[in-house]
Amino acid sequence: MSTADARVASAAAGPAGLLLTHGAGGGADHHTLVALQQALQQDPGLPVRRIEFSYRRQARRFPDRAPKLIVELRSAAQAFAAELGVDAARIVLGGRSLGGRVCSMAVSEGLPAAGLVLLSYPLHPPRMPGRLRVGHFGDIDVPVLFVTGDRDPFGSPEEFAAHFGAIAGAVTVRWLEGQNHDPKPAADPEIIAAVAEFLKSL
Repeated sequence: MSTADARVASAAAGPAGLLLTHGAGGGADHHTLVALQQALQQDPGLPVRRIEFSYRRQARRFPDRAPKLIVELRSAAQAFAAELGVDAARIVLGGRSLGGRVCSMAVSEGLPAAGLVLLSYPLHPPRMPGRLRVGHFGDIDVPVLFVTGDRDPFGSPEEFAAHFGAIAGAVTVRWLEGQNHDPKPAADPEIIAAVAEFLKSL
């Protein structure tokens, strides 16, 4: 079986797990990540793993550079897949802000995945619309879900719309009305519903 055939077979079987990563200033205990794990492990009963990058475990304030975070993510994804006894291509990768960006970069560099769940993706730094983080979008060939507040200073709906077309995989978007970069806990049910619907579509 070729690599392409293996990916098709894995996709047909559906996702086997969801690996979640955190934002630059938060941790794996962020309320949205915890809520997602609790809800999704009940319905549809999908295994969910929240991971914490080493800089957080070492109580360092600033994250490591992307290449090191990608290495950590790749190791965590491979370990999660091995634990579940499945191919890595059946794991959905995602997370908040920086964590989601790292997942998308890793997939663009060839890390197998069933899809991407990008929560509050940081399209650019606040008030710096010229510093776009989209150079790797053209190398993403898996389905992608974006869930973002429509008042997020890291990227407006109009700014995102200009770059979705670069992604080769199918793109689904859910805008959270009135929410900023860190949606309030009251928005968690809407986020959970969007992610659950996306996972069922894979």
